[in-house]
Formats: sequence, C-alpha cells, structure tokens
Amino acid sequence: MDTNKNTYTVIYTIVLVAVVATILAVVSIGLKPKQQENIKVEKQMNILGCDNLAAEAKTASNKNAYIQDEFKKYITGALVVNTSGEVLESFDSDIDNCNAFKVSPADQFDLMRKIDGTQDQAAKDAMVKDLRLPVFICSNPDGTKHYILSGYGAGLWGPIWSYIAVKEDGKIAGALFDHASETPGLGGEIVTDKFRSQFTGKVILSDGEIIPVTVVKGGNANAEANEINAISGATITSKAVQTMISNWMNYYKPYLQKVASGAAHSEAPVEVENPNEETIAEQNSEQTIKTE
Repeated sequence: MDTNKNTYTVIYTIVLVAVVATILAVVSIGLKPKQQENIKVEKQMNILGCDNLAAEAKTASNKNAYIQDEFKKYITGALVVNTSGEVLESFDSDIDNCNAFKVSPADQFDLMRKIDGTQDQAAKDAMVKDLRLPVFICSNPDGTKHYILSGYGAGLWGPIWSYIAVKEDGKIAGALFDHASETPGLGGEIVTDKFRSQFTGKVILSDGEIIPVTVVKGGNANAEANEINAISGATITSKAVQTMISNWMNYYKPYLQKVASGAAHSEAPVEVENPNEETIAEQNSEQTIKTE
C-alpha cells in the first residue's frame, strides 16, 4: 500500500483508534471490581467517620481492610424505613451488601425535589410513600447505640451529602459532610473537623419535633440556640448544609420519634405492596455522592 496516499492515512487512523479503544475497554473492565470496592469502602468510611470511628484509617498499613474490619465491628444493623417511620427492611449481617447500603441518597433527593415541585396532593402523597430512607445502627464501645442517617442536597456548584449520627435522646453524636465540586478553601471547608465538629451535641429532636440547626454568618453563633458558624466566604454552601439537614430530618422525623420512645428497638419490618425493590437493587452504582 502506498503510504503517501490519503487512503493509507485513513486506514491507519481507524486501526489505531480501534486498538486504543480495545485496550482502554479491557483496562476499564479489569479495574471495575477495584473501583467498586473503593466506592464501597469510601461509603463505609463516611458512615464510620460521622460517628468519629476508624480514626486510624490514614495510618493503617492496609487502609481498605482496616475500614472494612471497623465497619463490621461497629455497624451492627441497617434498616430501610419509610416516611411514616415504619421499618421496611432490617439487616443484622453483611451490612455493606444489604439494600439499606445500596439505597442511593442522590436518587432519593431527586424524588424529594419532584415532591416539592408537585402541586397535585394525591401525586405528592404517592411519591412520598416511595421514599426509602437508610438507617445504620452503630454499636459504640461504651455500649450506646447511635442511628446514622443519610443526607443529600445541592451546594453552590454541585451536590453535597452528609451522614448524621443521632443519639437516642435526640442529640447529634457526630456529623460528616462531603461535596463534589465546592470551592477549595471556601465551600469545600464543609469537610473539615472545624466545621463539622460544631454539630456535635446539637439537638435534632426534642419533644417529638425536629429542631433546626441554623447557620449564622459572622461568627456569632449561639450554641444554646442550636446555631453554628457559617464558613467565612461560603455562606451559600453553609446554608445549603442547613437546608439539606432540615429536609432529610423532617422525612426521618417519624422514625426518630420511635427511637426516642424506645419503640424502634423491637419493631419488625412491615409488609408493603410496593417496596420499590428493583430501584433499590440498582442503587449501588457510582453515587455522585457518591455517597449517601
């Protein structure tokens, strides 16, 4: 073949592209199990981290194995609950593979936004019944149990998400926040201990009612008033965290009421006509949240 002709250039380019595409496809398939494992371990670390566990993850010789061991040790139960506080599914083993772990907070947030934008009350009520809220039960070294709840919302530049550990008395035991694309040094500061530690000890449920944790600009937060200081220069992202917590806790409210009354401990899963199992089963893909 004459290498000086355009035909040769076209054929050469096509063959080269095909070879590179094949190599990339093979590499992608080979790396997928590792990618899925990393996504799972990241979520395990977020759940543990919100309750100030797995503190030695950064220095562990095998980080993934350490996190997985800590998760099995402390996360002793998981639930899928609905907005009436009813337990739809309950798990006490293999937590990182159960349906509660597979629920995508991002998908639930999309449904929440549809609910907010729907005027027809019947349609709104039907969508509310489809919400699936994951709960992870943490058995702490001191014998207490904390209930770890998910959150997901919209930040300034992209999605933000959270895990909140709640005590039986309605106080926050710990919180963890993360984001996809907030500005480093500004909105990105929601991941720091300085910001998230302000939530510890705040009241989320009192006398059966959700108590808002409010963000105050200017460093004048009153701890007794359930206030936290906004991140300097990132008020919008800080307020987005406040909105996210408020939205999700209002949906979790009936279940938190049962926790506070002690009724949640012995409650068996209820049977529902449409448990949305297919949707839940598909929600272990990449969570732009990641996540949740």
